[in-house]
Amino acid sequence: MRPLRGVALAMAIAGALQFGMTAPAFGQSVIEEIVVTAQKREENISDVPVAVSVIGRQQIEGSHATNLESLQALIPSVSFRTGNTTRNSALTIRGIGTISFSVAAEPSVSTVVDNVVLGRSGQAFGDLYDLERVEVLRGPQGTLFGKNASAGVVNITTRRPGDELEGYISGTFYEDNEYQFRGRVSGPLTDSLRGSVTVLSSEFDGYVKNVFNNKTINGYDKQGIRAMLEYDVSDATDVLFIFEDYEADNDCCVDLEARASGRNPASEAVPSGTGLDLDQRLADHDFETRTLDASTAMSIQITTSVGEHTLTSITAQRTWDNTEFREGDFTSIAGDSDQPVFGVPFQLHDIGPQEWRQFSQEIRLASPTGEAFEYQLGLFYWNIDSQRNFTRDASCQNNGGQLDAVISNHLDLTLGLPNTPADVANYIAVNNITCNANDIVAATAFMDTEFDNFAVFGQGSYDFTETFRLLFGLRYTSDDVSFSHNRRNTDVYGRRGVGVRPRFSENGTNNQFDTDFSASTDETNVSGKIGVQWDVNDTMMAYATYSTGYKGPAFNVFYNLDEDDIEPIKEETSKSIELGLKYAPSWGLIGIALYDTEIEDFQANNFDPSSGTTETGFTTGGDVETQGVELDFLWAASDNLTFSGGFAVSDSTAKAGGNPPLPFAPDTKITFAGMYEYPLSNGGYLAVNGSYVYTDEKLSGNIGQTGASNPEILLPDYSILNGSFGYHTADDTLSITLIGKNLTDESFATTYSGDGFRYQIPRDASRYFGVNFKVNF
Repeated sequence: MRPLRGVALAMAIAGALQFGMTAPAFGQSVIEEIVVTAQKREENISDVPVAVSVIGRQQIEGSHATNLESLQALIPSVSFRTGNTTRNSALTIRGIGTISFSVAAEPSVSTVVDNVVLGRSGQAFGDLYDLERVEVLRGPQGTLFGKNASAGVVNITTRRPGDELEGYISGTFYEDNEYQFRGRVSGPLTDSLRGSVTVLSSEFDGYVKNVFNNKTINGYDKQGIRAMLEYDVSDATDVLFIFEDYEADNDCCVDLEARASGRNPASEAVPSGTGLDLDQRLADHDFETRTLDASTAMSIQITTSVGEHTLTSITAQRTWDNTEFREGDFTSIAGDSDQPVFGVPFQLHDIGPQEWRQFSQEIRLASPTGEAFEYQLGLFYWNIDSQRNFTRDASCQNNGGQLDAVISNHLDLTLGLPNTPADVANYIAVNNITCNANDIVAATAFMDTEFDNFAVFGQGSYDFTETFRLLFGLRYTSDDVSFSHNRRNTDVYGRRGVGVRPRFSENGTNNQFDTDFSASTDETNVSGKIGVQWDVNDTMMAYATYSTGYKGPAFNVFYNLDEDDIEPIKEETSKSIELGLKYAPSWGLIGIALYDTEIEDFQANNFDPSSGTTETGFTTGGDVETQGVELDFLWAASDNLTFSGGFAVSDSTAKAGGNPPLPFAPDTKITFAGMYEYPLSNGGYLAVNGSYVYTDEKLSGNIGQTGASNPEILLPDYSILNGSFGYHTADDTLSITLIGKNLTDESFATTYSGDGFRYQIPRDASRYFGVNFKVNF
């Protein structure tokens, strides 16, 4: 392991251990057992030899966070990359995550909802509601969770039906005409059948003003329903059925011109100053960036006892329809001029519907707990079929005199006519053909991809003594990936546009740029883990593990695909060493992890502005390494006062070119939260919640770029302070809570999107207030 602030790490670990040994003198209360399913069976978090952060129901509700982008702020090792649409957003853990626009690539952070792996993390980036807990497993988790968990896992568990009739109605109202409504009813239907139904409806006008039409944008309109039935077939068998339907219409997420672009200097939306304007909340767009999401999910989980063993089957079917409308020229005057680009602004408007169809089947056999030898064995099958159309309408491009070559090809290859220079000039004149910014050309790409994944896995432990055990696991994976790509230039002459390929090459080779490509690849892999666990005493556990991870091969399938892009992208493999310690006295929990992870052939996204507009490519980014130290803590200071939080210090770099930092990998992130309940004489109580998050500066560009060479990609550090103050009646049937977000009004950007000026500045980068009313019954 190369040096990483050696003194700082040693002091952090020593300080944490010292706190763990001495803090019981201050503890005044006993916390409830924290149950997690990080190893696919319910266990106390203090017994799990995995670096895992947990946000429980009480903390989720107290933070008034409704999506993963908000919740990730509470977890030190997690970062979020915001895209124009949910399909282009991504999570990173310990500085590692796949940011890809390709339809034939998968994430490095696996997202699991109620034991079902999601094919694309964006399926979970809508509203989250009625959650029991969110677990973040840090580092490679491929043995149990599969190939797209090479960086970690976000494991989401929703609330199951209860044994008694209960429910709630909750309404939250924020400034700028934002509301969130949620309701739930749960209870027994018969002696052996329980059910629950949860609904949500939320709307928000937005927080960005589009000066083109004076409309407020970057809002949302969302509706969803989740229904569960849990049936006790017998004392040994139960069945859980989950159905979910979700729809969203979001005029989000617009890229803001936070640095001066020079594209429309007379616009009201020109940013202030010459640097990064984090107070920018204006846009000047004549085409609305919008995302339409519709998803439906069904799963059946059957759990039955087979002797002393437990057999679990999880069958799931998911569909996800995502349509992206994207303003790609970022100004309202583009495409108006009768002059050629790039001397005047160009138009670029995108529309891209995509459909995902996912089926998965998992079968696990778990041994009884409490034995010297414990294990799980499993089979997993996963199929995803995705179809995407993408149409770009853009200004004709003739900055290099391409029009003559295009018309020459049109005469020769399309019409079968002579194409001498005189013929070309005459044809252009007779038909009055121009190629200026206001001449709009288009092309549509039709893409289809399919993933097939099969795996056999096992994980277990063996107790050498009552306090010392061996940890081990192995997974065999077989992957098949295929795609087809057809792109058609729909312009009558086949002209080139900005970001639109012509029908034929203009370089005299007569190559057809319209595509009809297909390819496939397959790969197998064996990955695993080995380690030891030592129960130091009744309250302290230490572990050391070595694990390997794997993410399957991919293709760079995107709109402007050409023959140079059809080779498969090599699979990504990782190896990781982790040392951990967990201290769990009655008053709380302290977890420490020290890790070093190396990834070979890291799959990465690159931005290429060479064509005049930023295009994205997916490729092998070389080898990378991430190492660091993490601390999580929970302290019940009294019966009414609880503190939680942690920090992560990491060094995530490429292993070539001077070891530049990886994008979306802040060196330091700190979280701290507190909850206090003050009892009143009438039996009610006042509830005070607060949270503080500090995120260090981070890069938001290509691997190999630095803030020194590309200052626009460096996102400044920032802090967020949130708080709430509420009144609860004695029986908790009614609560009224005042909510304050970003109380210090510190603005920040979460993503640099390209072109030297485009940034994502979220709603939470401004101070705003709200109120929540909740009725429990």
